[in-house]
Amino acid sequence: MTYLAPVNDMLFCMKELAGLDDVAKMPGFEEAGVETAQAVLEECAKFNQDVLAPLNWEGDKHPSSWKDGKVTTTPGFAQAFRQFGEGGWQGLQHPGEFGGQGLPKTIGAACIEMLNSANMSFALCPLLTDGAIEALLTAGSPEQQALYIPKMISGEWTGTMNLTEPQAGSDLALVRTRAEPQADGSFKLFGTKIFITYGEHDMAANIVHLVLARVAGAPEGVKGISLFIVPKFMVGADGSLGARNDVHCVSIEHKLGIKASPTAVLQFGDHGGAVGHLIGLENRGLEYMFIMMNAARYAVGMQGIAIAERAYQKAAQFARDRIQSRPVDGSLPGSAPIIHHPDVKRMLMTMRACTEGCRAMAIVAAAAFDASHHHPDPEVRKQNQAFYEFMVPLVKGYSTEMSIEVASLGVQVHGGMGFIEETGAAQYLRDARILTIYEGTTAIQANDLVGRKTARDGGRTAKGIAAQMVVTEKALAARSSVAARAMHKRLKAGREAFEQVVDFIAGSSKASPNAAFAGSVPYLMLAGNLVAGWQLARALLVAEDQLAAGEGDAAFLRAKIVTAHFYADHVLSKLPGMRDAIVEGADSVTALALESF
Repeated sequence: MTYLAPVNDMLFCMKELAGLDDVAKMPGFEEAGVETAQAVLEECAKFNQDVLAPLNWEGDKHPSSWKDGKVTTTPGFAQAFRQFGEGGWQGLQHPGEFGGQGLPKTIGAACIEMLNSANMSFALCPLLTDGAIEALLTAGSPEQQALYIPKMISGEWTGTMNLTEPQAGSDLALVRTRAEPQADGSFKLFGTKIFITYGEHDMAANIVHLVLARVAGAPEGVKGISLFIVPKFMVGADGSLGARNDVHCVSIEHKLGIKASPTAVLQFGDHGGAVGHLIGLENRGLEYMFIMMNAARYAVGMQGIAIAERAYQKAAQFARDRIQSRPVDGSLPGSAPIIHHPDVKRMLMTMRACTEGCRAMAIVAAAAFDASHHHPDPEVRKQNQAFYEFMVPLVKGYSTEMSIEVASLGVQVHGGMGFIEETGAAQYLRDARILTIYEGTTAIQANDLVGRKTARDGGRTAKGIAAQMVVTEKALAARSSVAARAMHKRLKAGREAFEQVVDFIAGSSKASPNAAFAGSVPYLMLAGNLVAGWQLARALLVAEDQLAAGEGDAAFLRAKIVTAHFYADHVLSKLPGMRDAIVEGADSVTALALESF
């Protein structure tokens, strides 16, 4: 089977959980209501199902290739990228003044999911271009914005982010690429960058590299890093392309997954220096690059949800088709489709519930982002900004860790056939494996959650989110259904465990940092699990109300209730034990002598 976009679930999340109607009341989003969202999502689904999804396996079998400094992408990718640009998909969330559609992130998030479900290797090119556009919108001069952003929005040019070097992975204080000032105000760059996604390709006329480098005399460490635009081809004042710049792809990586996405090693300045132009102020480069990274981290979380959805769809179809063994309850006289077997149902329900929970969490976070930028009340903007910033490491960290589990379960549902490449289940597991690594590993997301998002304000933001959960708990407590009672019990226990962990983290991060950070990833997983469950609890309440009122698609709503009930019993139920490991288990993490490892 191919990919079928879950448009109904996306629209449900937008309307019922993220408050799209309220988003559409904000200045600049007046035309972005439910009707617009449905039209955009349906059109997006057609493009991704018909054009990109059929290229996904082709990209795995026929990856991008490198020869003599040039990269040739998978057959069909260049044509698909041209259609992508012509369709306006690159500019979906970007300002109309530069040729974009100016739609809210609440709608754009669902489109990002579809794009990555259909073809994650392809989607990485627009993902990095989005980040480059965001950085220029924030820190670029008006001239730089006018010169570069329209071409990237149209799909004529693409963008990259160049951070990593052979000796400087996540520790950007070690960046050595140097920038030498020139008399005309430009700079010449010299150095090597690795792991540059779509750093070289044949899908667009130009590539706009955003590069971290040091100007001579800059302070040591991260405070001395600046950000530069270094285009593959020089750009004239009128936007015309000139000579080839001195930046060259010397190889691409051979990878476990996302094989169609070329991951380049770029060499700057081997032939006299790569011409670059400073973005913003000197020594503020890391600050500007984090704008790209935050946008990319959220998008990588959407990649996790996307690959989980694709793995679930494939596994569910296989389970319906694969005949094997008689049902244990004797309901059928002979061998039956494996979807009749309880453990197969358990695996499929785990895949479904975790994917839907993370989707709901991410779309709600997107609505907070929109409110933080567009709501007319500055206090509301501030509150939503704090909520969104707390959500980013959860969307990135929890959703991507979830995707590996879901893709692995997808292989398991297939049995031995899942281990054979031709069935396609293995590709999702291989592709998912990078998601917990790039744009900041899960540990880096967890360190951010502990340090910046919890300890810095003494847990105030986290406790504020917990207080919102209490409102949902009270609504659940007023219901008599089995599903609502189960969800109330598990959500309450999970929220209490979360609050105890927040107190522990906030209280020990300075006095006993090893103890706090030993539990950082478990804390992130607990928080992500809880927030996803909270959103499913809210969905359960809406679904029960609509069923009682005779509104909506009854089968869809009943499935929402069952999925939330399953999540409560089988996923949320893990949180008290996770609390114990974090609060009481720090000593055993750090006790073993180093020489004993």
